[in-house]
Formats: sequence, C-alpha cells, structure tokens
Amino acid sequence: MMRVYAQASLRATVTSRTSIGGVVVSRNSYSRRQFMRSAAAAVAAPLVIPATSLGRGWRVAPSERITLGMIGVGNMGSGHLETLLGHPEVQIVAVCDVDAEKRRAAVERTESHYAAEKVSGTFRGCDGYNEFEKLLARTDLDAVLIAVPDHWHAIISIAAARAGKDIYCEKPLALTVREARAMVDAVRRHARVFQTGSQQRSSPEFRRACEYVRSGRIGRLQSIHVNIGPPSRDKYFEKQPVREGLDWDRWLGPAPWAEYNAERCSGDYSGGWRRVRDYSGGMTTDWGAHHFDIGQWALGMDESGPVEITPPPKRDDWGLTFRYAGGVTMSRHERYEDHPVSGVYFVGTDGRIEVNRGHLKTWPDEIIAEPLGAKEVHLFVSPGHHQNWFDCIRSRRRPICDVEVGCRTITACHLGNIACWTERVIRWDPEKERIVGDESAARWLDRPRRGPWRI
Repeated sequence: MMRVYAQASLRATVTSRTSIGGVVVSRNSYSRRQFMRSAAAAVAAPLVIPATSLGRGWRVAPSERITLGMIGVGNMGSGHLETLLGHPEVQIVAVCDVDAEKRRAAVERTESHYAAEKVSGTFRGCDGYNEFEKLLARTDLDAVLIAVPDHWHAIISIAAARAGKDIYCEKPLALTVREARAMVDAVRRHARVFQTGSQQRSSPEFRRACEYVRSGRIGRLQSIHVNIGPPSRDKYFEKQPVREGLDWDRWLGPAPWAEYNAERCSGDYSGGWRRVRDYSGGMTTDWGAHHFDIGQWALGMDESGPVEITPPPKRDDWGLTFRYAGGVTMSRHERYEDHPVSGVYFVGTDGRIEVNRGHLKTWPDEIIAEPLGAKEVHLFVSPGHHQNWFDCIRSRRRPICDVEVGCRTITACHLGNIACWTERVIRWDPEKERIVGDESAARWLDRPRRGPWRI
C-alpha cells in the first residue's frame, strides 16, 4: 500500500507540491526506506530486515506495492487479472463484478496465486464486491482497473477519481462524447493518473509507424485507411430467465431497462453488447479506439480532431471518412485501390506504411531501413501499457494514453457513428467541441441515463 495516511507509522509525513502538466499534485517526499535508514542511523545500530518482509526475491516490498482493485473481471478483466497477478509492483486486494460466479473465481484465483508465493502456502486478502461503490470506499486502495461494458465507463471512472484512486480504464473511453469530456474534467480536478486502455500506443510497431509518418518518410501524408467493423445498432432480444448469480439491474445500470437475454450481456465479439447501441458504439468505437487512435497519433491530433465527417454511401458500408483541417483524410476501408488494408494504412506522396499488431511494412522497403535521425520525430518509448501506468502513478506524470488522448480519439469515433446513424455530413469544431449547424445530430453527443445514475 503506497498511501501516506495508511503508512503513517512507517513514513514521514513531509510532502511537496509539484506542478505536472499544469496540474498541481501532492507527493510524499520521504519514502519508507529513507525513513528506516534514517532511524537506523540515529540509533547507530544495524538494521536487519528479513527477506520475507521485503517480498520474496523479485517481489517489491509489501509496503511499496501499488494496491489495486479490479472492477469487472469478465473476458477482458480476467485477462488483466492474470497479467497483473504476476507483476512485482502490484498487490490485488479487491475485485468487483455483478456476476457472482466471476467474482468468486477472481477472488479464488487471486488468493491461490499469492498463497503460492508464501512459505505457509496460504493467503487470505482479496475481497469481492457486487457494488463498485463499496470497493471505491476502501482507504487502502491506490488504484483501480476498470474493465466493464462501455456504458459504465464514465460513471465508475468519475466516481473513482472523486474517491482519490488512479485509474486504468479499458477502451473505448466512454459511451458518448460528453461523457468523455466529463471524465477528463474529473481526472484533472482530482489530479489523478489515468491510462486509457488503447494499448497499441505501447507497442513498438505502432510507435515506429507514427514516427516515420511524422518525420516525413513517406512525404506529405495524404490519407489514412483503417479496416474495422461497422457501428452498433438497436437490436431486439427475446426475454430469458435471469441467470442465477447475476445482478441484472446492476449490469444495465444507466442504460435503458431491458429484459435479460444471454446474448445481450455477452462479451462475444461476434455479437453481444458490443453490437448494441444502448451499451456500445459497435466496432467503430471498439476497434476505432485502437486503429483510429493510431491515425490520430500519427497526425499529432491528441488535443484536437477532425473538422468534417462524411458517412458511407450506404448503411454500414465502407467509406466513412474524417477530414482534418490540413486536408488529410482518414477513412474506414477494407481495401485501398488494389491493396487489402490490414490495420492502419498510411498513404503519402513518396511512399506508404502499413501497421497492425506484429506487422509493419513500407513501400518502398527503404523507408524503415534507415534509422531515425536525431532531428526526426522520436515518440515516447513505453515500457508497456501497465508498466507505464504504474511508473506514472509513482511519478505523477501523465501516461502515454492519458484521459485527454482517449477523449479525443473516442470523440472522433462517436462522430463517425453519428454521421452513420443520421446519414448526414457532420461538421465539427474540435476546439469548442460542438457540432456546427445541426442541432438534431448534436443530440447524439450525449444520452439520457436511467436513474439514479448520473455523471
């Protein structure tokens, strides 16, 4: 546990106030180890600390680990859980899920993992919650990882910021444009460290592609082509009996009331809630938060966005197009000319670059043969998406996919959906964050929420 108030007997209470990116945050300036060394020197006696007190070998000392709560331990959350259980800087102390079986399994998996690290072979110290509010009320938590359906992201993230927790939230950042901006406001107001789960920014192939584009290796960038699926739509489901152990009212939360159906709440990418407009923006936001995000990064648009969005010629067809102020376009395409698009495909006056997970190719080949020069663009090299978040929790710096980055990317994605749903060209003011000249389309910038949930 890292917090000063929870370690009062072991840590000095000296604090300093530092400005980071215009945000003033407080930090402890005297660590537990410094305090222990000073105390030992004062009595002129050697300080002997058993290895088990500092953690077993590769583990960080218990008092220096980041204490973490997991909110949502389904298909994405369980993957994060497995990864983080093996992380030496982290101690998972609580999990939350509205599915009792998933919650129980996550608690058992966590405690069995930590038990295996102990000489005694036993461990009890991970609590399970149905309500995220109870988890957030704990004073021994440093941070939370949120991996729930999209319609819950804003409410839980804002509550976590208000509770003083640092946050990792799965992408896409929010269900609406206004929710995304509210999340930024809450994170800044409460000086939290927030990592959006668009983890491709921490992958070297995507970083290198954006460095080459921004360094002019393909000449003047003309267009970007992204291969992702279509928007979400309204969908009807037959009523089924609610599965035992599932808090269905809590799963729905701020979404409109609907009868239970197993597919409605399934995390299956071929169907499930990701395809339903009440809970998600479909693949435009789900995969757009990955691939459109890389387009935004290459364009240097982390604090801006497109100015015009044109829908495809036919519903759910290819051709959704974003136009930026400099004239560059970014489009949703399965093919560009005779080339089948894989991931993100950049077209310039002097060459082309294609990037996807584990894939980076250029035309001509020489574009990436020569290393970047000192005067070319070098982007931040992330040590890994989770690790970058943990490093920033300690340094109080903003991570590679800060909440503002997530906000700008998901805003572009939602504007694409609005253009598709209304079948109209959308004109957007990225500075004032408003749709220009179309009040009807502007209503899609936010959604009504079922009580008592508010942002």
